[in-house]
Amino acid sequence: MAAAINITAAMRTPVDAHDLRHHGDAEVRDAGLTDLAVNVRCGTPPEWLRERITSSLTALAAYPDGRAARAAVAQRHGVPVERVLLTAGAAEAFVLLARALTVRHPLVVHPQFTEPEAALRDAGHQVARLLLKEEDGFRLDPAAVPEAADLVMIGNPTNPTSVLHPAADIAELARPGRLLVVDEAFMDAVPGEPEALAGRTDIPGLVVLRSLTKTWGLAGLRIGYVLAEPGTIAALEQAQPLWPVSTPALAAAEACMGPGALKEAEQAAQVIATERAHLLAGLAEFDEVRVVAAAEAPFVLVHVRRGAEVRERLRALGFAARRGDTFPGLGPGWLRLAVRDRVTTNRFLQALDQALTMVGD
Repeated sequence: MAAAINITAAMRTPVDAHDLRHHGDAEVRDAGLTDLAVNVRCGTPPEWLRERITSSLTALAAYPDGRAARAAVAQRHGVPVERVLLTAGAAEAFVLLARALTVRHPLVVHPQFTEPEAALRDAGHQVARLLLKEEDGFRLDPAAVPEAADLVMIGNPTNPTSVLHPAADIAELARPGRLLVVDEAFMDAVPGEPEALAGRTDIPGLVVLRSLTKTWGLAGLRIGYVLAEPGTIAALEQAQPLWPVSTPALAAAEACMGPGALKEAEQAAQVIATERAHLLAGLAEFDEVRVVAAAEAPFVLVHVRRGAEVRERLRALGFAARRGDTFPGLGPGWLRLAVRDRVTTNRFLQALDQALTMVGD
């Protein structure tokens, strides 16, 4: 009963001032800045993927046929095709989950990507929040999730904290009658994907979301997928419009599931890990900067004294950083920085030094 009371009280909390619809692309739109605000891998899509997408254009007169792409995703994760749903990016999946499934007590673990909560609220749900704390390293304590929650949403690795939660801790959240939704949009940027739940069929109510946007540079194409129990997939599919994923997006999905693509993604993840370590080492030189050190994703979260002013100074110096105050649980001192190549990182660190000096005490 105590858990039910706690979650009900959380639901009565009014919507706060966080702009749940703000995304990193707004930081760089029409600005001509070096982009550290958007987490799409630079230099993508690769030439071979562009060629696969281009070759699909000859089939645009026919309606999209997702069977081959769906089968490729199923084979990549070792699951039946009945457990796979292709979507127009992870964003469509969030909307489908909010509108197609019957839930009474959804809970979102924050700080994390805000689109899932926005979709739930738009669908009329009252959403409870579990705010993870900096002093705990923004790590999940499964015991902190109320028993009454019948949908729990968490990112892994989490955007914007870059924390990779142990798969066992997330699996511990599974309950009869509960949907456990795990956003793994950045999991393929983690070498070896050690904490991935995609492909697990032994966890009741598990729903895993994946995106091809980040690693492959396909934000403008809109392609992702859902892995879940067949009944959940059927309910989501019924809520989709006809032909929700375009023929070029289907071609991209199929191509990115192949052995060569998976090997390239793993190599890219290794490079990201090396470049992230360089960025973290540089940030550690600044007394004014506090870093979430357990970063495992292609971005890092930092707290900067007078962060809002520093971010504006960085813009004047040619760099866009993602503001953190739109994420529940964070304030204006927080910035999210995408991992870039060594030369770009070094230029940014010099700009950050200048920005901190200009802002002063």
